[in-house]
Amino acid sequence: MGRCMNRKEISKLIEARILGEIEGLTKAFHQSKRGIPFFYIDELLPADLASLVYKAFPDPKSMTLNKTLREYKYIAAQMDKYDELLEEIVFSFQEDCVLNAIAKVVGKNNLLPDENLYAGGISLMGKGHFLNPHLDNSHDISRESWRVFNLLYYVSPGWGGDDGGDLELWPEGVEGKPIKITSKFNRLIVMATDCNSWHSVSPVKVDRTRNCISNYYFSNTANNSEDLFHVTTFRARPGNILQDTILRLDGRIRAGIRKVFPAGIKKTSHQYKK
Repeated sequence: MGRCMNRKEISKLIEARILGEIEGLTKAFHQSKRGIPFFYIDELLPADLASLVYKAFPDPKSMTLNKTLREYKYIAAQMDKYDELLEEIVFSFQEDCVLNAIAKVVGKNNLLPDENLYAGGISLMGKGHFLNPHLDNSHDISRESWRVFNLLYYVSPGWGGDDGGDLELWPEGVEGKPIKITSKFNRLIVMATDCNSWHSVSPVKVDRTRNCISNYYFSNTANNSEDLFHVTTFRARPGNILQDTILRLDGRIRAGIRKVFPAGIKKTSHQYKK
């Protein structure tokens, strides 16, 4: 494709794709409001551009590996360390035209992007990797704005429903049955986040990588009027009683620490330091 497309050029492609499907996307989003509101759109970008984004992903060894009871995946937010296209695609979702297009779909104005990429950026999951059911942290890094939407853009060619790595939404909590959404190539998923938006990623079953571009949007008002500040909170998958007990205790301990130390004991490393 020649030179690297910049974020403004990419954002215009995203805007046009969303606005071209806005009636159907808006209907899908509002139909899901009784659970965890979400919508997704396929073929978000030209296929050759999406393939270039996939190829631009770095060697996992240059990323941070999170391997705990909570999750098993590679992450990175310091985007200037990697291929220029990755930084441009990540921040294309933060351009005003994209925020405004998504605001029209979800009916919430004054969405705020996160230039710090607090828990955003890129992630890579290989065989056996997973993300246990969890609630996202309720606020931005400074605890001034509410986290209200999670944007996930998948770029692994040929990814199918039998490969694992599905995004799972748990509208009835982890005791209920999840809604599974395949991490299909060139698919963007936008989901609301609040005190009830439990979600997870099922274990990857194949010896390939599930590559994802992540962004969060914030707002001065929460999606749920009953929401209160909460840390990222994990549960185990159904049936794993011991692990669930450990994760629930872990969540209570970390929540207790934040009550004593509102800024936390140490600064998160998962952010873009400019």
